[in-house]
Amino acid sequence: QVQVVESGGGLVQAGGSLRLSCSASVRIFNIYAMGWYRQAPGSQRELVARIWSSGVTNYADSVKGRFAISRGNAQNFVNLQMNDVQPEDTAVYYCNVSTHFGADYWGQGTQVTVSS
Repeated sequence: QVQVVESGGGLVQAGGSLRLSCSASVRIFNIYAMGWYRQAPGSQRELVARIWSSGVTNYADSVKGRFAISRGNAQNFVNLQMNDVQPEDTAVYYCNVSTHFGADYWGQGTQVTVSS
């Protein structure tokens, strides 16, 4: 059973920083990409940032220059550094793991709330 576990959410003031972490019990060589998505109330889930096994990254336009995704020492571990957060960043953040076999795994989500 694959497990994807997020941590690091919470309440932060606008302009502050927060760091999310995610670990996956997936064999490293099976991982194609890891990423962070978010879903605000009444909205669809959207991509925030993604990192491929090659190290290539991409970001949603709304977070470019403020958020940074990186892998930990273990290739099945990923962080999302969130700087200069804004109220519109408030959402449940989900970690996603994609494998070379086409499987997708999701964490349970972690709440990020930004107060103005």
